[in-house]
Formats: sequence, C-alpha cells, structure tokens
Amino acid sequence: MSDSDNGIRLNKYIAECGVCSRREADRLIDEGKVRINGAVGITGQRVRSGDVVEYNGRTIRPIKDKIVLAYNKPVGVTCTERDEHAGLSLKDVIDYPVRLTYAGRLDRDSNGLLLLTNDGELIEALMRGSNGHEKEYVVKVDKRIDEGIKNRLEKGIYLKDLNVTTRPCRVEILSDHKFSITITQGLNRQIRRMCEALGLKVEKLTRIRVGCVELGNLTSGEYREITSKEMNELYKMVGVQS
Repeated sequence: MSDSDNGIRLNKYIAECGVCSRREADRLIDEGKVRINGAVGITGQRVRSGDVVEYNGRTIRPIKDKIVLAYNKPVGVTCTERDEHAGLSLKDVIDYPVRLTYAGRLDRDSNGLLLLTNDGELIEALMRGSNGHEKEYVVKVDKRIDEGIKNRLEKGIYLKDLNVTTRPCRVEILSDHKFSITITQGLNRQIRRMCEALGLKVEKLTRIRVGCVELGNLTSGEYREITSKEMNELYKMVGVQS
C-alpha cells in the first residue's frame, strides 16, 4: 500500500487499479458501486493494507504493468462506457486482454489518435488542461483559410457559450481549406467551437499527436502499444511516475 501506513484515499486506490480516473472514481463511490470489506465505500475513506475493495462485485487490485495504446479512432465511435444509446463505443471495437480506458476524449464525429490505458493516474493527468500538454489536429473546413483567420485562431477565440477565451495556439495553413492546429486545452468540442465562432464549418477533424505520441501510419481502427521511449516521455510530460 502506498502513501503511508494510513493507507490511501479510496478514489486514488481505484485509479491505481486502472478502473478510471480519480474524478470518475468519486462518482462511482457516490453511486454506491464500490465496497470495502463488504461495506459500501464512502468518499474520502482510506484503503489500508489487507482491505478488500470491490467494484461491481469484483475485487480490484492496483495494476502491476502499465499499458498505453495509441489507437486510430474512426468517425462514429463514441468515447464512452456507460451510454447504451451511443451506438459504437470503444468496448465494441477494441479487443484487448486488459481493461483499458480512454485518456482524453475525442468526440464521435472526429477521428485520429486516442490514447488508451489501464493507469488511472495517467488518465487523470491527461484530462487536466492545466498540464498544458500539446494536442495537434488537422482540420478541414468549408471556407478558404487566410492569414487573418490564422492569426485570430492563434491569438485565442472568445467562446460565448462557454464564457471563456481559448489559449494562444499554433496554426499552420496546409491548403485553402485545411490547416493544422496545436492546442494546450481540452475544452468540450473546442476546435469546432473556435471555427464556428469564425463562421467556419468543420468538415473533418483528425487528431495526429498527443504530446510525444504521434498517430503516424496507423490505419483507421488500428492500435499499437507505445514504445518505452514514448512511455517515459509521456509520463514525464504530465508529471506522473511511470
């Protein structure tokens, strides 16, 4: 058991078991889906050596081998494990012997690089925008991209419905209707909202990089285990021990 003889908080224990992030673990605890030594777990409760923790009736233990996959998510696949009306979800398309969860969402209408892992701490770190790690996308829109649009995107766009201005970013014009954009935030449908604010309709949105991990030549629906070098750089980037 880590932390100290006083044990660790229940949500952290669940994350270390690879079930989900700490934030999601709090939700599971509130819903009464977690038990410690047969009793329903309580938010803030600590897990000590010898305690038996169960989630949905199954005993869970901290993972020994951390796994991270780079997956080329096709359009139409939803990043969810709970919505029965989502159509195709990750569990329908990923066949892997270890239970994995997405680390950073990619919306249903977008495709490209999605990281999948059994490490809840990594999931938590990658989903925090405060880490400032880079995510790069290639975007195709319905109107011509000029230097004026490029400059406005780079400076930051005020999103009225979220009442927030996006952080400065990098944009490179690739063709009349296509550009690459590198952001360090994770606002809901951020790039689509930024384009809409400028009168642009996104026709295709592909994520090609998360930090040091690149989509590369992965075909749609294909995945690979990231290299040890990528793993070390990824954990270093988000400040989590590998």
